[in-house]
Amino acid sequence: MKIVMIEPINISMMKIEEYRQRFEAEGHQLTAYSNRAKDEAEMIKRAEAADIIIIANQPLSAEVINACPNLKMISVAFTGFDHLAMEACRENDILVANASGYANQAVAELVFGLTIDLMRKIKDSDQAVRAGETRAGLIGNELAGKNFGIVGFGSIGQKTARIADAFGCNILVDNHKKHQSGEELEVEYLELDELMQKSDIVSLHVPLKEATENLIDAEKIALMKKSAILINTARGPVVDSQALAEALNKEEIAGAGIDVFEMEPPIPGDHPLLNAQNTILTPHTAFATEEAFLKRAEIVFTNIETWLAGKPQNVVS
Repeated sequence: MKIVMIEPINISMMKIEEYRQRFEAEGHQLTAYSNRAKDEAEMIKRAEAADIIIIANQPLSAEVINACPNLKMISVAFTGFDHLAMEACRENDILVANASGYANQAVAELVFGLTIDLMRKIKDSDQAVRAGETRAGLIGNELAGKNFGIVGFGSIGQKTARIADAFGCNILVDNHKKHQSGEELEVEYLELDELMQKSDIVSLHVPLKEATENLIDAEKIALMKKSAILINTARGPVVDSQALAEALNKEEIAGAGIDVFEMEPPIPGDHPLLNAQNTILTPHTAFATEEAFLKRAEIVFTNIETWLAGKPQNVVS
């Protein structure tokens, strides 16, 4: 089988060589590119002879998929797969497997990095010290005892809940799907509107699909406490950015920590959140730790090995 990694997945060439030798020992060929293709024509050139391709979060269109007649399997080095033309994969009988779970810890940790930064005014405190100022106006709030609302209670949502529990928070979860960990943590299940009303922190962990696009719109934001903050490490389009920016600038909510946008960074200079008050923005880094990248690579290549062995795992529909 010809396996092509059509964009880098943030592991060293030494590690790639280990995987190459692993596959060559089984009679397969691994080609790995160290940069992204500049356009679809270049993507097709890289992938057209492949039986299996590995891709991270570069969009993969139907045009590219249809130009690869030998393609049988795609191993996605990401949890989300909304950047793939899934209908074209189904039409061409191409199996897609993702790297589910690789960044659970990394994403959950950034949730609390953003939360604590906002609640304890860390960014502003740093600027105050550098400007020779005091702590005046920088008195923050503790996490303990706060209502921590989690929208989306999958693996990352559950990991986030466990950390919130360790901080002494009361955990509220949108009433969508119950899990054993919810019983262990004694979470309170609520409808989304009530969760938005009662939470001091709202953290989003839902996938992007038709039902979740603009899930957090002006109406939902208006339900939040004036003292509440919103954290989004899920998908950018889950939140109406314009509505959020307006609420922040009118001080209708206290702050927001945003790692994801409607597009991959760099984001355009006229994006509404760039000029919003009390906002911390990060360039889609929640998943990006060295530990997570190593876990991701192992899942990506193991997905291929299990598929070759007739026992596919992490298959997405």
